[in-house]
Amino acid sequence: QVQLVESGGGLVQPGKSLRLSCAASGIMFSIYTMGWYRQAPGKLRELVARITSGGLTNYADSVKGRFTISRDNAKNTVYLQMNSLKPADTAVYYCTAASVRNYWGQGTQVPVSS
Repeated sequence: QVQLVESGGGLVQPGKSLRLSCAASGIMFSIYTMGWYRQAPGKLRELVARITSGGLTNYADSVKGRFTISRDNAKNTVYLQMNSLKPADTAVYYCTAASVRNYWGQGTQVPVSS
């Protein structure tokens, strides 16, 4: 059974940092492209960042320079370091694993508010 379990979300003030984690099980983690998507209230789900099995990364323009995605294949975990958070970053953040099949986590809420 494949599981992607996100953690690290929660209320954060503008300008502060937060790190999300996603622990994967039931897949050969190292061969998957891992990603983070987000969905803000009333908006479509959008790609935030992803990292390939070889470590190549790409980011949404809105988070470039502020967010960093990384992975630890030994721990089957992908991370999203979010710095200089803005109220516009408020969303539910979802972890994804993509290969022949795609998998999604349940999501973790990140409200950015003072």
